[in-house]
Amino acid sequence: MSNHQNIICSLRWLNSPEWNVGIFSFLLSFFWEVQQMPFYQVSNAISCFDRTRNCTLATVGDVGISLTSFWVVAALSKSRQWVHRPSRKQISLFTLVGVVITIVFEALATGPLGRWAYAEFMPTIPFLGTGLVPLFMWLLMPPLTIWFVKRQISNVRYKSSEQI
Repeated sequence: MSNHQNIICSLRWLNSPEWNVGIFSFLLSFFWEVQQMPFYQVSNAISCFDRTRNCTLATVGDVGISLTSFWVVAALSKSRQWVHRPSRKQISLFTLVGVVITIVFEALATGPLGRWAYAEFMPTIPFLGTGLVPLFMWLLMPPLTIWFVKRQISNVRYKSSEQI
């Protein structure tokens, strides 16, 4: 095998669906996290570095939710390659898993764990208390993430035998 072929083989992981879901989820979520900061109670004394760190940590959590959602769909589809030709059902399930996890995490974080609090003007779902801004994120970001992933890896050949 030539040196060029060795390099190509060692970079194959860049075409994995998980890697691409993680990357696009991170990029989209970080932007969203920064934009939604006014909807949370944040001290004016907090430094720019601390705000960025908090948004980055939240984004890492969002990536974890996206990957969990991806793997749930992959397990039910019996293929990690479902993103090449995602059905509406797969995209809906990918989104639904993210929504459910978000509702649970937001309830814990704003409730018993006290990790963060909503600003007064954050609209919330009655009875659940989940903020609509983070919930809207999980209705918009998963389909957008899958769209980017599909475009990125659309020219990558995959084998139908590559099952979970």
